[in-house]
Amino acid sequence: MKILGIIPARYQSSRLPAKPLADINGKSMIQRVYEKASLVLDEVLVATDDQRIEEEVLSFKGKVIMTSKDHPTGTNRCLEAYQKSGIEADVIVNIQGDEPLLEPSELKSLAALFENPDCELGTLVKAIENQEELDNRSGCFVTITKKHKALYFSRQLIPFLRDLPYNQWLDSHTFYKHIGLYAYRPKALEKFARLPISSLEKAEALEQNRWLENGEQIHVGFSQHESLSVDTPEDLEQVRKIILDLES
Repeated sequence: MKILGIIPARYQSSRLPAKPLADINGKSMIQRVYEKASLVLDEVLVATDDQRIEEEVLSFKGKVIMTSKDHPTGTNRCLEAYQKSGIEADVIVNIQGDEPLLEPSELKSLAALFENPDCELGTLVKAIENQEELDNRSGCFVTITKKHKALYFSRQLIPFLRDLPYNQWLDSHTFYKHIGLYAYRPKALEKFARLPISSLEKAEALEQNRWLENGEQIHVGFSQHESLSVDTPEDLEQVRKIILDLES
């Protein structure tokens, strides 16, 4: 099974412009993500709409595909890059370009979902383990079935335990936080990218709800790691400190 990793990377970001090029202790963010993914995937490429990012990827001898500036989501950008690449892959992994703390083992866990021939689209979740994690509402939460299929993704903590005080929730239910990695079979990627944006996707600003709202399934794997997304200058400084400690 050949697995291709694609890293969508835009230059523009409202909270942190030029984010993929941000220096993290001597390497750009995009280089760090690329190198982590390359440790376990058969092939990796960056999909970008900006020449500055293209030049950066080429500078560390990475593979890069230039794509349209008009894509509404990273999934659509991935599809264009895959089609232009000429690469034949069994599974395509959409890797967030703003997670330089990505654990390569997570990519292995995600790819393992496709040993099930019924899996067309897969993602990862992590069980929330303590009250501090439960209180942190900056991420995305998900409910799943007993057969490990996603039911719904939300910016709100879900589900709501109506008959219990909040301080008892964690002892009464397992809550899951979404890890922002997706993998698709090529036909599923094409189908996803061509579906119109759905009402639930608009409501939550979460594109994975488009797939669910159209009656499709997302298979779920479980991660032990929670990667830190870099969305703000404060996040960037935190990641720099973490990586400095890890590499010192």
